[in-house]
Amino acid sequence: MLRCWKHSEDRCEDAECTDGGSAASPQSHFPHKAFWVSFSASLLLVIITLALTGHLGLSQPPAESLQLVRITAPDQTGLLINQSAVVDLQNDLVTFSITSPANQTSTVLFDVKHGLICYKPMDQESCFLRKMEESDYNNVHSLLQESTHKQGQIQLSRNETQRQREFLGVLAGSPVDVSTLEEPLQTLCRHSSVHWTRRVDGPGNQRLVYFCIDICFPSNICVSVCFYYLPE
Repeated sequence: MLRCWKHSEDRCEDAECTDGGSAASPQSHFPHKAFWVSFSASLLLVIITLALTGHLGLSQPPAESLQLVRITAPDQTGLLINQSAVVDLQNDLVTFSITSPANQTSTVLFDVKHGLICYKPMDQESCFLRKMEESDYNNVHSLLQESTHKQGQIQLSRNETQRQREFLGVLAGSPVDVSTLEEPLQTLCRHSSVHWTRRVDGPGNQRLVYFCIDICFPSNICVSVCFYYLPE
């Protein structure tokens, strides 16, 4: 789930990012529509992952090495975070597809082999990179374990879920040449601007948090990753 934040000295406003349209109607929450939205997002994620790992640089993994895991968890407001993860055991890749209530999808790719995370937010022609840390490896490991046990659907409890927040400062003044990236990152970001990020304590009182992406793991941990631009 992707959310926009506006941080100031007096208050912090938290609202879901939309494409500028009106709020979703009550009908949008009907179970049958939610099912088809989740199914379509999962199918699209499998297609994207097969393209990234097969036709565009990596040897195509056998079908048994690809596992689709659906994770549902309530956010802090009670709205459900619907996400799917395709786990490529052969290439040490985990690709998240996170769908917002407005039916927009962000992609987060964990490249365990190269120790990198790539965030591609919805409706943005940008990719944001950072190096994996110990906590990232632990979170992804919990997902690899679930996929090994063929656990295809995971429902996290609101009361038992541990929530964390990370702030990433975008180094906008130093764009990355996409051609220098390894696959599948190069394919994912082929038509996007690419920037490195670094973890920071917070944006400070005078900085605007542009958006946040919520990612949940089978270990009952949900991480809200929030981005803002550092001064050049």
